[in-house]
Amino acid sequence: ISACEKGGQWQLALGLLSLMPAAEVVPDQITFSGAISAGAKGGQWQIALNLLSLMSCVRVAPDEVTYKLAINVCADCGQWQLALELLSLMPQNLVSADTVTYSAAISLCKN
Repeated sequence: ISACEKGGQWQLALGLLSLMPAAEVVPDQITFSGAISAGAKGGQWQIALNLLSLMSCVRVAPDEVTYKLAINVCADCGQWQLALELLSLMPQNLVSADTVTYSAAISLCKN
């Protein structure tokens, strides 16, 4: 999935992620982050949000990196309201935002 992300092949990354359960491979935070990042490179903010939601369905807790990737793709695609909503969800999911994440949110507000 990481190689797909680096090669800009977000569709292939999602395909691999979807095949994991049949291969009895359990996706983790790194797997989901790679898929979200692959989608981000393709400007697929909806996919990033769907993957973030899917994480809780398969009992994988999103971490700071996962949220940051989803926030950035939303911001890059002009979805600043969603990016700020994701930032506000972090504390209730016991995820701390760092200075870079808050700086990105501040930049969204001035644009």
